[in-house]
Amino acid sequence: MAFVIGLWILMYLLEANRGNDLVNVVRHTARWLAGWSYDLFTFDEAWARVVSGYGLAAVVHLFVGHAVAARIRH
Repeated sequence: MAFVIGLWILMYLLEANRGNDLVNVVRHTARWLAGWSYDLFTFDEAWARVVSGYGLAAVVHLFVGHAVAARIRH
């Protein structure tokens, strides 16, 4: 999940072609995964909103995934 969100952040920052089907799938999936943190911050720059909102979701997904994996392992 964090990989998809991180991939979207990278695609956004590199200005990937939004007409491309792969870019659209990644964008919509990341938007769904980061729905709770999307537009959470109100920076003036669009890139800062994307990095902070989606980045927060990616970090939370990484943290929760690590916690769940640790519990399953024990």
